[in-house]
Amino acid sequence: MFYGGRVDIPATLEDQAMRLGNSRESRNVEDRRGRRMHIGGRGKIGLGTIILALVAAYFGVDPSFLLQDTGPTGGTTYQEGPPPAATPESQFASRVLADTEDTWASLFEGGGQGAYRPPTLVLFSDATPTACGTGQSAMGPFYCPADRKIYLDLGFFKQLEQDLDSPGDFAQAYVIAHEVAHHVQNELGIMAQVDQLRRQVDQTMANQISVRVELQADCLAGVWAHHSHSQRNTLEEGDIEEGLNAASAIGDDRLQSRSQGYIVPDSFTHGSSAQRVSWFTRGLKSGDPEQCDTFSQ
Repeated sequence: MFYGGRVDIPATLEDQAMRLGNSRESRNVEDRRGRRMHIGGRGKIGLGTIILALVAAYFGVDPSFLLQDTGPTGGTTYQEGPPPAATPESQFASRVLADTEDTWASLFEGGGQGAYRPPTLVLFSDATPTACGTGQSAMGPFYCPADRKIYLDLGFFKQLEQDLDSPGDFAQAYVIAHEVAHHVQNELGIMAQVDQLRRQVDQTMANQISVRVELQADCLAGVWAHHSHSQRNTLEEGDIEEGLNAASAIGDDRLQSRSQGYIVPDSFTHGSSAQRVSWFTRGLKSGDPEQCDTFSQ
């Protein structure tokens, strides 16, 4: 798939906020934060539904069917607001996206994959239309392969810190890098193959396939972090711990334990905390996308 050069990461790095302050911002950001989308309906989304959505689809799988009202609706309306002003959070997200663009453009070229076509990062508030259905903040960040866009409500970063005990700028960068990794999978044709395979198996096996997709995205996020630091010296003390903590916080076992008090391994769609940390670390230390073949291991 790729040829990825290996660069040794100093041992001190694993004990060592990101140096992105003077880096470029991406041009592939669509800011919809000033545009409010109101979905007509009879009821509100309950806390239980939101928790199910988080458990089922944190970081990549569209759970809109859980979050849309099934009764008659009054239609969808939009409320235009003033153009959104840049904030430290939006600028940081744009700089992280730009850094992933540089990394994956280099890896695609070096691996003979041709030109890398970067995704668009859509910043929104509350809800927004997507080619994969209505995107809502309660879903968390997600990637839609149909329109090749990543959707992110910046309020998720506060949730990441307060509700999932994962503070720090690199934890936020990991979120974006994970979704970018889904785009990389899409560009390589992996998602299309996986979707076809899912339709041929039962639900338990489909869940296992989803886990492998998500763990591969974790590994590829680690690959990005490796090259970002080795080429642009972007990581500082504490960053790796933040990333590992975030990977652990969104493991299926931890999310299920928090939401329902017990875990059901057959229902995992993203992998356990230990698996997510392991694969992210593998990508981080190797810097080699070839080491991210979760489907043959």
